[in-house]
Amino acid sequence: MSILTEASKNIINLPRYAKRIIAILIDIGLCIFCTWLAFLLRLEELVKINDVTTLAVQISILLAIPIFWLMGLYKTIFRFQGSSIIFTVFVATSVYALLYFALISIYGIQGIPRSIGIIQPILLFLSVSLTRISIKYLFLSNIKKTKNKINVLIYGAGSAGRQLLTSLESNLEMKVVGFLDDDPQFHRQIILGQTVYDPSNIERLINTKNIEIVLLALPSISRQKRNQIINNLDKHKVTVKTLPSVQDIVEGKVSVSDIKDLSIDDLLNREQVQPNLELLSKNITSKVVMVTGAGGSIGSDISRQIIKLNPKKLILIELSEFALYKISEEFKEMNKSVKIISLLINIQNKTKIEHVFNTFNIDTVYHAAAYKHVPLVEENISESVKNNVFGTFILAEAALKYNVSNFVLISSDKAVRSTNIMGATKRLAEICVQSLYDNQNQKSKFAIVRFGNVLESSGSVIPKFKQQIKEGGPVTLTHPDVTRYFMTITEASQLVIQAGAMAEKCEVFVLDMGESVKIKELINKMIRLSGLSIKDDKNLDGDIEIKITGLRPGEKLNEELLLGDNPQKTFHEKIQKAQDPFISFSKLKIDLDHLSNLIEENKVEEVKHMLSNLVTSYKSNSEMVDHFYKQQSNSKNDLISSKTINTDQNKVIRIKTK
Repeated sequence: MSILTEASKNIINLPRYAKRIIAILIDIGLCIFCTWLAFLLRLEELVKINDVTTLAVQISILLAIPIFWLMGLYKTIFRFQGSSIIFTVFVATSVYALLYFALISIYGIQGIPRSIGIIQPILLFLSVSLTRISIKYLFLSNIKKTKNKINVLIYGAGSAGRQLLTSLESNLEMKVVGFLDDDPQFHRQIILGQTVYDPSNIERLINTKNIEIVLLALPSISRQKRNQIINNLDKHKVTVKTLPSVQDIVEGKVSVSDIKDLSIDDLLNREQVQPNLELLSKNITSKVVMVTGAGGSIGSDISRQIIKLNPKKLILIELSEFALYKISEEFKEMNKSVKIISLLINIQNKTKIEHVFNTFNIDTVYHAAAYKHVPLVEENISESVKNNVFGTFILAEAALKYNVSNFVLISSDKAVRSTNIMGATKRLAEICVQSLYDNQNQKSKFAIVRFGNVLESSGSVIPKFKQQIKEGGPVTLTHPDVTRYFMTITEASQLVIQAGAMAEKCEVFVLDMGESVKIKELINKMIRLSGLSIKDDKNLDGDIEIKITGLRPGEKLNEELLLGDNPQKTFHEKIQKAQDPFISFSKLKIDLDHLSNLIEENKVEEVKHMLSNLVTSYKSNSEMVDHFYKQQSNSKNDLISSKTINTDQNKVIRIKTK
């Protein structure tokens, strides 16, 4: 490594204040040099250092350094600054030039030619600009020699791709070697010094140019087209990264820091439908809204959607102090005109819950509080029943008692023909809401909204897969045939609000989750698009192994959203209505009292047996399931007919589908 390279690295590693001192010393030197050179050009002879030249230098330094400091010239990191540095220097030296010209040329100082007031600022501008640019390229040229830069292609030669190329000019890790674009008119053209290639030649480009990364700069294309491009790239051993949304592009936020790994949403062939603004605002705008479980993944995002719609008040109910604090602090900056009331309350506390309803005259409730992690719920049955079932019962009963206009229970696909306690408690919570409403028949409108996996939720396994790939594997999968439905948390939250607004009495709404995804195929795609290969019997030298761990207690191979076979369409294309049976309130109340006694006595097995009696579709994982699910095949809106499992550690029993 050369002395110059070593010196560059040492300077870069200096503290920020030390670098500023060096920059100031350089500018002082330039003031001295430019003043001497101005005298030389004006008098056309070498000038001796005397009182006159010293005074001209002192004036220059006393003006330049404070002005440069105030104009932010010493806050700039030279090696990362682009052509905008010239403009910054021009503005700073222009201010300096006006003052220097006023003193030297207009006011006049004996012995100093007035033309020095014009010549010296011009020389100073040129010299300061030259030093800044020289320092930038000196550092970069020496540092680049010490790094093996990764060759990348930018997919998309449009404005986003061009902005990205400009942002990558100073990047120390990536080197852009060309564009890819589907538009034939761009092929073989040169844009900002880079050739635009046909994507069909990607294999040859990867081999000849040693491409390791493809950066997607396609923020405005459709999801279908985006997935087509990703699927094509999936065939090659190359890492694929992406840019954020078109909104960020429009706002000029594209930079190297915006480049990110593909999110799981990028890999799903699912177009998000724009929300119906009338439905979104119907039960929220200018109303008092309460969200339970407001610190959780679903509850917090529903609250984010709510606060954008200008409620009169937003009441956040949460048991976790940290979660409530975090979400409360976030909302303070989002919409300062909305009054936020943060309450640390357990939804099982009937007295406090009724006090909240009585105090705040609540219009709308979104009940998201629940224990939802399947393995944990299996190990904490009594507490889960108390929270998911009795907590819901208390809230729904209070909503009816205090004439709440709208009550929305956020349920789960696991409530349908569940093989786990979590699903059974959610279905029993649904039954409680249905039965309470049927018994009291008030003016309130109740909605039960059922949907599947949410990508960014705390229960999602996707972040776990990403971390395992990052660590070199293995990626753990419970069963090779597991499938799941996925939806983004924002879309789920918006659809929950819209479904709640469509309630007329007490309905069960089912969100259209699109096509189910085979998790193993999803993992394969995540590995390949990370530029890695799958290690298996066919490829023993691969990078990442997929390890099958066996189904967890209560886990299904496939999830469902409907108990019956008669979903009804609504005027929203992503929301359907179900007609599910429930228990009469008189019988339910007796059974719930008995269930409560069993919980207090900690008779766990009897609690499980009672759940089986109350939720007839629930089959515990110790039982042999021997029934067929009916499958709807003639309509694109028909949801699920799937396999169920026996999660015995040694055997998986598949249920055939017609």
